[in-house]
Amino acid sequence: MLNTGLEANQDHQKGTRIRRSVDDLTPGAAALSPLETAILKTVAYVDIFDYPLTSAEIHRYLIGVKTTASEIDRVLESRSMAGSHIECVDGFYTLPERGEIVETRQKRLEIAKVMWPNALYYGRVIAGLPYITMVTVTGSLAVNNSDLNSDVDYLIVTANDHLWTARAMVVLVVRLAAKRGVALCPNYLVSERALAFHERNLYTAREIAQMVPVAGSTMYNRMREVNSWVEEFLPNAEGVPQTHRDFQVRNEQRYEWMRIWAELLMRTPPGSWLERWEMERKIRKFARLQMGDETAFSHDWCKGHFENHGRRAMEHFDDQWHEIDTKHRVDKAEED
Repeated sequence: MLNTGLEANQDHQKGTRIRRSVDDLTPGAAALSPLETAILKTVAYVDIFDYPLTSAEIHRYLIGVKTTASEIDRVLESRSMAGSHIECVDGFYTLPERGEIVETRQKRLEIAKVMWPNALYYGRVIAGLPYITMVTVTGSLAVNNSDLNSDVDYLIVTANDHLWTARAMVVLVVRLAAKRGVALCPNYLVSERALAFHERNLYTAREIAQMVPVAGSTMYNRMREVNSWVEEFLPNAEGVPQTHRDFQVRNEQRYEWMRIWAELLMRTPPGSWLERWEMERKIRKFARLQMGDETAFSHDWCKGHFENHGRRAMEHFDDQWHEIDTKHRVDKAEED
């Protein structure tokens, strides 16, 4: 699905299955309360992306527990969490002996600051194309965790029955940006009637909650409403993420009059033929590629996640949490 752009550490041994629900994600970390366990699990999840969290971020992305920001602060400062379960370095919370990733995050933030102007500019150019009704930045840039090899990931919503024509025009923008040294990756397009995500797991919930709308705020709100199941995993992740405010993202669509005229011209029998031809042509081409669990192509979506980032991330987290939970149970048994 949404190419997270947060690259999971592939050196870690892969797990054996993907967690599908909050219940699956809630083993009883020994000696911790449900809220403490949720905090530890939240920090452990982002650790696989070398990404420490602030207290406010722990609150927003807390897994499976509805609570207040002040309660998060209280628990983080308690003896039961500090030191043995979680460390605090310069205002960021990490797993024990993982304080070095704070510097990693700070370096990646500087890279993200350089990338955001281009992400916003080209996102608005894409939003000005015919039949584009929403553009969001996703993946690593959405959380300011980009490295030097990162590109700008977009999730795009199109008008019904025009997804593949719209995609062809987006590809032209991608090629134009590439000539200027800017790497864009619009790897997930859906039509307005396909806003609901079928992959209902923690990975997908995080991607939805952290995506940054560049244009189409009304459609963004509709997508959040249609995917209300995200609240099961992230009950505190309401509204747009902090990144949206940090970079003063304005939800706007440019060249509106050009869009209207172009859509009128394309809303004709030749335009319908072009849509069918482009869809059939591209799906045949994609079918010859190595298809993964997270790729899908149809009349209403173009999901080009060939590298299966979501599955690999969840397998890695599955292993990570099992190791943490086992260690805590052993430590608790030794104390008893």
